[in-house]
Amino acid sequence: MNAMKIPPVKLSGKITIPSSKSQTIRALLIAVFSRGISYIKHPLISDDTNSCINAVKAMGAEVDIDDNGDIRVDARFAFTDMDELFIDAGNSGTTEYLSLPMLSSLGIKVTIDGDNMLRKRPLKPLLDALECLGAETESTEGFPPASIRGPLDGGDCVIECKTSQYLSGLLLGTPLAMGDSHIKCSVLFEKPYVKMTLKWLDDQGIEYKISDDLEEAWVKGGQSYKPLDTYIEGDFSSASFFFVAAAIHGTEVTVEGLAKDSTQGDKEILNILEKMGCKITWNGMAVTVKGPEKLKGGDFDLNAIPDTLPSLAVAAAFAEGDTILGNVPQARIKETDRISVMRENLNALGVDAEERSDALIIHGKGQVKGGFVKGYGDHRVIMALSILGTKTDEVTDIDDISAASVTFPTFFDLLKTLEK
Repeated sequence: MNAMKIPPVKLSGKITIPSSKSQTIRALLIAVFSRGISYIKHPLISDDTNSCINAVKAMGAEVDIDDNGDIRVDARFAFTDMDELFIDAGNSGTTEYLSLPMLSSLGIKVTIDGDNMLRKRPLKPLLDALECLGAETESTEGFPPASIRGPLDGGDCVIECKTSQYLSGLLLGTPLAMGDSHIKCSVLFEKPYVKMTLKWLDDQGIEYKISDDLEEAWVKGGQSYKPLDTYIEGDFSSASFFFVAAAIHGTEVTVEGLAKDSTQGDKEILNILEKMGCKITWNGMAVTVKGPEKLKGGDFDLNAIPDTLPSLAVAAAFAEGDTILGNVPQARIKETDRISVMRENLNALGVDAEERSDALIIHGKGQVKGGFVKGYGDHRVIMALSILGTKTDEVTDIDDISAASVTFPTFFDLLKTLEK
């Protein structure tokens, strides 16, 4: 256990944000399936991306990280002479969901597993879709550990995508199938992450067609990936905590390293904070958030950006009036049930918050007392509570902060630089 006391302290200033986890993992997986030598510049190095790096090594690629943190992936001998493959995805659902369809294109048995938290994240919809496309699968009642054996034939599948990572995985895997594939989503949440995946396919020259609503796709089989030489942009998901810091303190925080035209959905948090009273200013690859004297609540649809729920819950706790963070049932199947966990922690600090099946409702009064909160091993919950603790009336105790390193190992170092 690595507990931390967060004292009240004003936050303002300038930071450079680490790179995108989602983009780094997509780059690593495309690199290993390119069967060539790839260069990934400015990647995120964290627990989750290290899990993906270890998976890529297990696939037979050589991975070197230089003094600047840039990655070289030599995949010329990946998958050579393999009859069976075991992947430990750790806590990385992104690695698991995106790699399985790609690995199912191989004619070998692949088993994937992870830590206790990953074993609670459902795989059945994805496995059922892959079976429709020709793979054989086994699982623990639809959860990891799970095994899959290809190759993929292609064909038709219908899938309920309460996480967009199911569809992203299929879009990455079906180009490697022997025949063409038709994917139909009966439900699709988190659409911006699908657009992120499509940008990678476009850059690779992959042939596909997709409906305007992203819920139906046709992918040509028999394709291949080519080696990468790519730069990974800053992570809006990680930046969201510092945007909220400016919002609740009524100060200015500038975050450098972000692309205004990014396909990352979580940049939408800037529009939400603007509606809550913040001023947003862009200057090249830097964005400045200036918090108002008083934040105001609102009704916000987070279906496309569920990872922002913990940080926006913090903003809502200090806003005046009611805030609904709604249409986000998938927040309950992340590393934790984030709706329930954030409600519990806000209640523990005296905030009037309640749950609906798909929403967190916060009755803000502009002020939060200190107290004891639990991170439940969820990196985004821990970081959100840490930002919250800097504005509470008294010290806030977090039971364990160690999981922050899953996506943001330098979070507390950067937080320290903003203390005034």
